[in-house]
Amino acid sequence: MSNKPVPTREEILRFVADSPGRVGKREIAKAFNVKGAERIELKSLLADMADEGLLAKSGKRLSRPGELPRVALLAVTGRTKDGDLYAEPTSWDFDEPRPKVILANTKPAPGMGDRLLARIHYDDEGRPSGKVIKVIERRPASQLAVLERIGGKPQLSPTSKKDRDTYFVSPDAAKHIPDDTLVRIEVDRGRGARIVEVIGPAGSEQAVSMLAIYAHGIPNQFPERVLAEAEAAEPATLAGREDWRDIPFLTIDPADAKDHDDAVFAEPDPHNEGGHIVTVAIADVAYYVTTGSYMDQEARLRGNSTYFPDRVVPMLPERISNNLCSLREGEVRPAMAVRMIFARDGRKQRHTFHRVLMRSERRLAYQDAQKIADGVLNSDVKPLIDNLWAAYRCLSKGREAREPLELDLPERKILLTPDGQVDRVIVPERLDAHKLIEEFMIQSNVAAAETCEAQRLPLLYRIHDQPSLEKLDGLKEFLATLDLKLAQSAGVRPGDFNGILAKVADTQNAQLVNEVILRSQAQAEYAPDNIGHFGLSLRRYAHFTSPIRRYADLIVHRALIRSEGLGKDGLTDDEMAELSQIGADISATERRSMLAERETIDRLIAGWLVDKVGATFEGRIAGVTKAGLFIRLYDSGADGFIPISLLANEFMIYDEDAQALIGEATGTAYRLGDDVTVRLMEAAPFSGALRFDIVDHTPTAKLPRRGRRPTSMGRGRDKRPTRGPAKGRRR
Repeated sequence: MSNKPVPTREEILRFVADSPGRVGKREIAKAFNVKGAERIELKSLLADMADEGLLAKSGKRLSRPGELPRVALLAVTGRTKDGDLYAEPTSWDFDEPRPKVILANTKPAPGMGDRLLARIHYDDEGRPSGKVIKVIERRPASQLAVLERIGGKPQLSPTSKKDRDTYFVSPDAAKHIPDDTLVRIEVDRGRGARIVEVIGPAGSEQAVSMLAIYAHGIPNQFPERVLAEAEAAEPATLAGREDWRDIPFLTIDPADAKDHDDAVFAEPDPHNEGGHIVTVAIADVAYYVTTGSYMDQEARLRGNSTYFPDRVVPMLPERISNNLCSLREGEVRPAMAVRMIFARDGRKQRHTFHRVLMRSERRLAYQDAQKIADGVLNSDVKPLIDNLWAAYRCLSKGREAREPLELDLPERKILLTPDGQVDRVIVPERLDAHKLIEEFMIQSNVAAAETCEAQRLPLLYRIHDQPSLEKLDGLKEFLATLDLKLAQSAGVRPGDFNGILAKVADTQNAQLVNEVILRSQAQAEYAPDNIGHFGLSLRRYAHFTSPIRRYADLIVHRALIRSEGLGKDGLTDDEMAELSQIGADISATERRSMLAERETIDRLIAGWLVDKVGATFEGRIAGVTKAGLFIRLYDSGADGFIPISLLANEFMIYDEDAQALIGEATGTAYRLGDDVTVRLMEAAPFSGALRFDIVDHTPTAKLPRRGRRPTSMGRGRDKRPTRGPAKGRRR
């Protein structure tokens, strides 16, 4: 070991690689006897190495980028083609995919789902393998499988692509279960398995959502210790809180909502002519879910609640989410509240945060709140509703001045029959009641970010970057084919997009342009480094209003509690050091939930359409690729694909700028947004895939060749994978 006060880069890298446990600045300083003023030099050197990519930093831990330590905590997640188990690290702080560590011929023998401590080795090609030191936790390998009988003998075929084995169960255990039933099993150490839950027919909605849950690794069962902690929670008292029980808050939610995060109240401001006071109360989850508790650990693991047509996979146990924290009508509940004062032009003048005890005066569905506001439904809460609507009209002026991105993309909702089958697909009406609650929540989120920032307290922002230059250039080229012009790429604002949308409103291209502009946008995420929210046209924005279903909001609540001195359960120093990792983790869980929700809807609709193979449908071209066309049906919103081989008996040219496939001989163009009549050729419920054939097409005019030569595409050539049309994003 070097006698120099500060080690070299090479010495630090060697020390980090050789250390089996946690390594941080303190451990390096101790190992190299760095003291006094030299610690500042060491800190600077480590920061430089992190900036150069030589070290990766997570909180206070350092490691070599993308590399496992010599001893690592792993979880067994799958089996190779050769039958060897492989495991992945339980914690991974890098952008690269989690490495798969082969556990070949190792003792003690682990099983699927086990957590273990392993010594890591790399071969000459950099592939990791692991030797088990100790199995820390034996977990029954709970997974989904379809029961079927081969030669009268029951066997279980896992739905996971990672598990290629077939498992066996005793005839007695399966004698009352029909074939093609989806079940949850626990796998023994060998090829035997035990059925622990019968989910239902493999094509049912319940089975479909469970497929998505397991396919994406969404935790859907709370550990006993988490449930026990929730059951032991005591209701909050007035201690340390302001008494707001006399304020007549209203909760306005979907008619089928089971938990209620927020309640609202508004009144004219007597000291501010034309202005309003808006008060928003949010469930005080931080009181019950404290840092480091079992519920907190599980909530961070889940990141957010996940919503399916038949169920919700909640972030928190039901006693917390649907009871102690839910702002139920007439029941006393703890809340974090923000009181905001708006001038007559809709601009917020000031705000204050409070920790309170409150009571909801009334629970209303969006539709009923709208009817009361419109005078269609009589109610004793009409004066409260009128004040809310007056405040909303005021806030709308500020929103208009801010010019957020105003996309018009109705979301479809699947309605189920009592037995869990798809009944129909609807587009719920977008009411002023929805817009009112949305604007109140946005302003509350802004206030939360402003308060923490004013105190120089780290927090998780909800950030949304402006579109990349590459996407903007592609968008401009496409809009040019519709004789629409977007402003210069540099310094584009949401209002520039709104101008385009206004020009196509109430035209046949309206929905098409809305979707294309959506695809050009970046994806929102959580991070402690603020770059603003482009889509909402806001400089600072955090998620504060849904702590029951989003971990980000719980972090912001804790930051506010610390910032405003509202209790001892505020954000800790350790949490602040981990904000980057927390943001990355919950951004990933959000994307995971979105994908699982979307796949479930695709599978449901595919299952619904199985009996309609051969039928014709009206739709439009929703995506154009070299391989063919993506079609979206008008009546159900279902997405399917037409391979290029089924389009025409001529050579097709893919024009990327025009988003079209063009016949070389005839010039007939299959263009994004064109109306089509299609025949359903195939529906695959388990994959959610639909395949169509073209029946009729209303083509656009022949498109001229522009600029560079488009990419040519013949039948059966260029098998590069393509991506389907983008879906909506969460703010």
